[in-house]
Amino acid sequence: MQVTVETAEGLERKIRVQVPAARVDDEVQKRLKQMAGNIRLDGFRPGKVPMKVVEQRYGGQVRQEVLNEVVQQSYGEALQQEELQPAGAPSLNLVQGMSEGDVEFEASFEVMPEFQVAEVTGMKLERPTAEVTDADIDNVLEDLRKQRATYNEADKAAEEGDQVVIDFHGTVDGEAFEGNQGEDTPVTIGGNQMPPEFEEGLKGLRAGETRDIEYTFPENFPTESIAGKTAVFRTTVKSVQEPEYPPLDDSLAEAVGVQEGGLEALRNLIRTNLEREVGRAQHARLKEQVTDGLAKANDIELPRALVDGEIEALQQQMRQRLQQQMGDQAEGMDLPADIFEEQARRRVTLGLVMNRLIADNNIQVDQDRVRERLQEMASGHHNPQELIQQYAQNREMMQSLEVNVLEDQVIDWVVEQAQVEDKPTDLETLLNPQQAQGEADQAADAEGDASTDEANKEG
Repeated sequence: MQVTVETAEGLERKIRVQVPAARVDDEVQKRLKQMAGNIRLDGFRPGKVPMKVVEQRYGGQVRQEVLNEVVQQSYGEALQQEELQPAGAPSLNLVQGMSEGDVEFEASFEVMPEFQVAEVTGMKLERPTAEVTDADIDNVLEDLRKQRATYNEADKAAEEGDQVVIDFHGTVDGEAFEGNQGEDTPVTIGGNQMPPEFEEGLKGLRAGETRDIEYTFPENFPTESIAGKTAVFRTTVKSVQEPEYPPLDDSLAEAVGVQEGGLEALRNLIRTNLEREVGRAQHARLKEQVTDGLAKANDIELPRALVDGEIEALQQQMRQRLQQQMGDQAEGMDLPADIFEEQARRRVTLGLVMNRLIADNNIQVDQDRVRERLQEMASGHHNPQELIQQYAQNREMMQSLEVNVLEDQVIDWVVEQAQVEDKPTDLETLLNPQQAQGEADQAADAEGDASTDEANKEG
């Protein structure tokens, strides 16, 4: 077998492979002889069909089958011989050998890039730390009480924590829109069931009172016709109910499933869970910094085939999310490839870098961590043993879990090599960074508005 390699632009390669005719012809004859002994044709006794007849009737079909197999086999052999690692499926073109003679074909493909991972010892990371305090546990207990509140009719204006039952009808530019109305809808003010602006607009209303509440839809709202526009909701309060919370005692512990030890055992359980959440959040923040650092530090020439494959996966994920959110409205929605390009390139880069770190540093999956992760997942399942059994019997599911664990091991390895500085923070900011950032942005906006007002007064 002769192999010629041509280097095209970037990662593109073309190989020309020539396979001796005998390799194909011998296999074709072998299969035709096997057929001659088994086929039945009118006018011939079983096993006595002449080879010439067999060749005339089946020769072309058998040769095509053998050609396909030989091309695939010799393509793999050529890659191994030339030490080429393709990044995707090749484009194959049979040049000669369809009917007779030596087989010659061309294969065009991209190869995986050669690179060295940028040094990680200089990477600077911040590790957020937070202590679980008694006040944090008290907050969780208060949330548990609120979740089990009962509501009683009250003759008063609605305020934070109250539940109101409302009818509403919304319009945009005077026109109704899909999902614009509701009747007998219960809303707990401060419960984040509705947008904060809407819930804020319910405060101060008594049963029987009506108010127009404005709400501006986000620019990226799925329904394009109202995205970025301001709706006016004519809202009528039908009843105001104030909450009554259960007492903070052993009965609360029993209500949430703690059968022994009462309130003190519940407090201990909350502390354990919060400390576990702190560990998860800490790892997530470090992982985010590590992946950002690796992606920025490693400027790799990426195979187009890998990027395109990742774009298709992202498009499919987005379609599934839109289908869940919008139902039939998501059908046929245009998802241009270019909006996923940057994210796809980042994911391909990180995949290449992490695989290289695994290989260069002989990082192997820790089966103890796999078992711990599976036990942790099962603990939140309605039937823990059933979930464990599913993973044990499904190799694909188990491999996916092992990949996730191995990825975490790579992150831990990088953290060990990097320069890490602990940064104390409060528990709420660590566990709910997006909410904390949103509140910070609102505070900054309010401060900016106040500064503007002050400047206008001075002016």
